Amino acid sequence: MKKFFHILYVLVASVALLFLMAVLVTGVSPIYRFRDPRPFSGPDIFNPYSALDTVQGWKRANFHTHTRVKGPFPPNECEADALETYGVYEGLGYDIVTFSNHNELTVHPFDQALQVNVYEQGYSPFKFHKLVFGSQKVIHWDPLLPLLTSQMQFELDYLGKGSDFIQINHPYRTTGLTKTDMEKLSGYEIMELDTHVSTQNEYWDQALSAGHYSFGLANDDLHHARNPHLIAIRCNFLCTPSARYEDIKHTLLTGCYYAMRVPDYGNGDWDVKRKENHDLPAISWIGVEGDTIRMTLTERADSIRINGQEHATLKLEKDTDSIRYVLGADVPYARLTAYFPDGEVIYTNPFARYDSSVSSSPVNNEHQPLDRVLTVLWNLLLLALMAGTVYLFVRLYKRK
Repeated sequence: MKKFFHILYVLVASVALLFLMAVLVTGVSPIYRFRDPRPFSGPDIFNPYSALDTVQGWKRANFHTHTRVKGPFPPNECEADALETYGVYEGLGYDIVTFSNHNELTVHPFDQALQVNVYEQGYSPFKFHKLVFGSQKVIHWDPLLPLLTSQMQFELDYLGKGSDFIQINHPYRTTGLTKTDMEKLSGYEIMELDTHVSTQNEYWDQALSAGHYSFGLANDDLHHARNPHLIAIRCNFLCTPSARYEDIKHTLLTGCYYAMRVPDYGNGDWDVKRKENHDLPAISWIGVEGDTIRMTLTERADSIRINGQEHATLKLEKDTDSIRYVLGADVPYARLTAYFPDGEVIYTNPFARYDSSVSSSPVNNEHQPLDRVLTVLWNLLLLALMAGTVYLFVRLYKRK
């Protein structure tokens, strides 16, 4: 019995030391001197809907989709393959579906012309996950326990070098992601919106208020295409000419789209769900006239709320199908949310102050400055801890 417990102790200690070594190795990172918050300002208003084409109309899309993948394990618990998943979405009125399996590029099931290289990156149990668009290969490096904001920033910078753009996934489910982190992080273009319990998107406002402009997408993060309660509950409507990647890329990086929460129509009845999903309220027109933001809906909403700096409510209109708001020179940004009687919610991209003579948009991809002294000290500390871990591992197996 004593020998059994000793073997068990050695196995448990070995696993713990190996995990610690993995945490230390993947924790290698520069340390940044993050810029202070810089709220949007300038004489001009960035209008993400300047390219709106009401004749072309909106195309419905989901970008965060998991399917069954090859291998000895059942990753993501996905029972449906890409072809079946696409068919279910198509029947629910979707025009664009991209497949973002974990750390794997998934081939479009029937049309290579519609291929979109996108994958969900991240192994961390903290769930600091990202959608990486336009990469030709999967980047597997990931800090297992990103305790520092600098580690998260380094990963965003590293992923950005080999991709077209990045979405931060489900920030509300990322353990340890704080308001301070949101005020500091940059290097991403899109924020995933909508929590399971809230439609407020406070974390988005935390980043926007600090001057980090990003567009917003709401996705199913689908894992179960055969479960009517888990599919078509979030989506996006893009004003784009086609489902080809170059058109999608251009639209996602210029902002002519809106995100939406959709009720679980039918409560399990697929026929009701399909019918109701083909008759959603929508935005009929949105844009800027002078310094006035204007939006018109196809149906009356219970309320339309305009949020701005520090998540403040700038305006609230009830029982209406339209709204106007004058964005004052001292107001950094405004975003609109429409709440409908049956539970649908529409989220627009932000209108923001900027100087068009300096840049084409308020998006700032400038790299965060490094703190070279702290970078050296931090990585020396990791190196020392790695050496200590190796020493403990050797001692463990030298014991009689």
